[in-house]
Amino acid sequence: MIASAETTLFVCVTCRTQAAEAAPPDEPRAGARLLAAIETVPAAQRAGVAVVGVECLSNCNRACTVAVTAPGKWTYVLGALDPDLHARDVLTFAQLHQRHDAGLPAWRERPEYIRKNTVARVPALSAPR
Repeated sequence: MIASAETTLFVCVTCRTQAAEAAPPDEPRAGARLLAAIETVPAAQRAGVAVVGVECLSNCNRACTVAVTAPGKWTYVLGALDPDLHARDVLTFAQLHQRHDAGLPAWRERPEYIRKNTVARVPALSAPR
């Protein structure tokens, strides 16, 4: 199932992890570090995925947080991410989402950490009636 719509990966740049709360205020927040790590992946390996930093995804208890969405597809919220470990997992999941017509990648295809740290799955909006 190859989908043509680009998937958007929203990365909360204001997220802090509990360890980051003790970090000096001038150091980048964990969410900003996750965004930077994702952006270091070569563009060819991010094909089909638009990466966008956002101010808050309101999942502070399970920060770092991202959301993966596309028009007409399910949206996923993923949390408890480590910016030093999970950038590639997040990107892999976003690409699986992009390739599936409904944005529902098979559970077994998802990176293991993502399987265990999916916070929410939200149905696609249908056209107004």
